[in-house]
Amino acid sequence: MRPPLLPPLVTAAAGVVLVLGFVRVLTDGHALFPDGVAGWAFALLIGAVVGHLVALGRDRWWGGTGSGAALTLAILLLYGWVPAALVSLAVVVLVGAARRHRWRQALAHGAIDILGIGAAALILAAFGVHPSVARPWQPEQWVPGALLLVGLAVVGYLAVSRALLWFSFAPRATSLPTPLRTALARQLLVAVALLGLAPLIAVVAVHKAALLPLFAVPLIALDSTLRIARARAEEQLRDPLTGLPNRLWLMERSWAALDEAERTESRAALVLIDLDRFRSVNDTLGHLAGDRLLLQIADRLRTALPRGAEAARLGGDEFAVLLPSCTSITQAQKIARELVGALGSPLDLDGLNLVLEASAGVAVFPEHAQEAEGLLRRADVAMYEAKRDRTAVEVYEATRDGNTPDRLGLLADLRRALDAGEVALHYQPKVGFDGTVSGLEALVRWVHPERGRVPPDEFIAIAETSGLMPRLTEYVLETALAQVARWWAQGLTVPVAVNVSPRDVHSPGFAGAVAARLARHGVPAHALQLEITEHVLLEDPQRAADTLAGLTGHGVRMSLDDFGTGYSSLVHLRRLPVSELKIDRSFVARLAVDTEDAEIVRCTVDLAHSLGLLVVAEGVEDDETWERLRDLGCDAVQGWLVAAAMPPSETTAWLRARDTAAASPCTDREALDGERLAGPPPAAGTPATGSGDNGGTALPGPSTSDDPTEPAPGTSAAAPPPPGAPRRSTPEAGGATQSLAPALEQRPGGERPTGGRQPVQ
Repeated sequence: MRPPLLPPLVTAAAGVVLVLGFVRVLTDGHALFPDGVAGWAFALLIGAVVGHLVALGRDRWWGGTGSGAALTLAILLLYGWVPAALVSLAVVVLVGAARRHRWRQALAHGAIDILGIGAAALILAAFGVHPSVARPWQPEQWVPGALLLVGLAVVGYLAVSRALLWFSFAPRATSLPTPLRTALARQLLVAVALLGLAPLIAVVAVHKAALLPLFAVPLIALDSTLRIARARAEEQLRDPLTGLPNRLWLMERSWAALDEAERTESRAALVLIDLDRFRSVNDTLGHLAGDRLLLQIADRLRTALPRGAEAARLGGDEFAVLLPSCTSITQAQKIARELVGALGSPLDLDGLNLVLEASAGVAVFPEHAQEAEGLLRRADVAMYEAKRDRTAVEVYEATRDGNTPDRLGLLADLRRALDAGEVALHYQPKVGFDGTVSGLEALVRWVHPERGRVPPDEFIAIAETSGLMPRLTEYVLETALAQVARWWAQGLTVPVAVNVSPRDVHSPGFAGAVAARLARHGVPAHALQLEITEHVLLEDPQRAADTLAGLTGHGVRMSLDDFGTGYSSLVHLRRLPVSELKIDRSFVARLAVDTEDAEIVRCTVDLAHSLGLLVVAEGVEDDETWERLRDLGCDAVQGWLVAAAMPPSETTAWLRARDTAAASPCTDREALDGERLAGPPPAAGTPATGSGDNGGTALPGPSTSDDPTEPAPGTSAAAPPPPGAPRRSTPEAGGATQSLAPALEQRPGGERPTGGRQPVQ
């Protein structure tokens, strides 16, 4: 952490020390600087060094131990710290005057150098050495241990001056970039060579002072070598075109920022920015014009940076902004939007106004990554999401990242499972309050040979982001239609619903492919229902509308899933050719205890009925919710209270048991009436279930009749429970109420599934 106001304090301290030294020397009647040949020779040497520093043409001429330090140390050894401080001050003042716009920083560097000289003088004084102009420390007086004393004085000077320089002017980082550390090691060797000249200068000044100006050659040569080494190190961290830091610098600086954020328990963020359609500029106007535009973009990015942020160019038209400290993910996203907005204003190129839009991805420590490389990769994932969805700015979401090693391995395994037919479909019933089975919903299940059961929302999200979604959709449709054909051949004419993703709907020829599959399996169109969400209209509304119109034209029914969870459901509801609406389980789950959710469900049911749509409630898991939905006028329910998602064989047995029970005479009329009111219980040995199995989105099929009270083909309204099934009587039946949901361990198929919507099931 940089101490506040350190440069002014250092300058003030050096000024006080220098004034006290002057006063003491003048009070003793001593000279401040040697006269005679030695004085003039030193003056010429100082002039040569100053001329060299001015000719460098660099703002940061003081960035390292150079020729000026070697000269001041030589004078310190001979004449004491006051003349040496005068030399240092003269160098700083003269070079600072040549660069008037940096005079304050030059003054601070001069003050730091004076304090370093003072530290070296204190080390000499500790060993009884007190050189002055009146009594120089003659080389003849240097005993064998003098070399060690000179070395200690040099170390003291370097330690104090370098430490003060670092804490006053270095970037707020906990570490140096690797190339810069290498350059500093080389600089140390050059500095040792420079400072090693100090005793030689002292010897020549005593015995042949007229030769002192000749030291300008080795001093300037070594000084130039030192600065060339530093410049090359800096070039490794800079983009040669824009002058911005490059990827290597960004990684090193990001590590330092993350270390600081972890220490202070705060956040750091990385914003990755990419220009949209920049390649077309290069192709149309040429690469030189593209480079000039990049220069303007870099300048605009520097201007738009918030306080404390640092920008870098990663290559091409890709830039990055490091936010070493941010209060929240929302703040990082806001800054990213401001940067994108600043880059999106018109650019002038020889009178031609160009507008280059940008896309940005945001990743935040520690939420999204714990290391710099991971933060950059996740920002890159978010940036491509923003570019693909044309949303300008996106924050990283793990569910949309298909590039982790684990997810890539799972993707490869999913491809093999589809090829080998190892992905299974389970079917969950949807029933009306009169006992009508209006359809089954196909749910994808995958048991990995090593991982075990993989949650559907996990592997379907991978398929969605990897391009495997069309293959998975084909597999699910093919498997579901083959099963429907077998059921219809056996007289079990219940429709089946399959969920399709927006990517499927936007695929050319999707409607025709579905119709061809129906014809190949000999399944009537009304036996299939496709379940969609309103998001199909967000990317390409016209293509989606054409595809949906083609599907309904073939006779395929459409169902709108997750109603109420989007941003414009009412608008989209008017544009989608659906015959059924599903109320999301998030509203159904608290229906019995939350009056607001109950009102939302009531309004949704009324709206759907006014538009001639059937209403299905997902996630029904208890008797009270069942009763409330029936009272609100809902047409059908789906969930754990009714039946679990079952493999095809168990589903067949469940359907046959209902047909058998429907054909059997019922001797307990009151119990039958109770079953009518409460709905059909599960088959023998099959636990009742509620939501769309919640291991993924349930996929209900529609009723084969527009009348919600009419039984579907192959089913019977008011079917009593099959033999051996748990009964649910009502107070009117005179029996104790039994829940339709038995213990979890009795459920075939394993543990209770978890929540999460599946794009395709």
